[in-house]
Amino acid sequence: MMMRRRAPKGHFAVYVGSEETRFVVPTSCLKNPVFQELLDKAAEEYGFDNHDRIVLPCEVSNFEKLMAFMRKCS
Repeated sequence: MMMRRRAPKGHFAVYVGSEETRFVVPTSCLKNPVFQELLDKAAEEYGFDNHDRIVLPCEVSNFEKLMAFMRKCS
């Protein structure tokens, strides 16, 4: 049985790419328009059938670049 890991307070987990690599993201990212657009794309592509997971439709390398850019700009 797989234990479900909780994200630390002030963060949430997203799953990225076809392998659904798990990332823990600060909730402050929700204010970023680019991140909001990525969430909108996820809703369009996957709907809300993932129940307890947010799966983002992008490559892991692109997501890592986005997160690095957002850290640099904050």
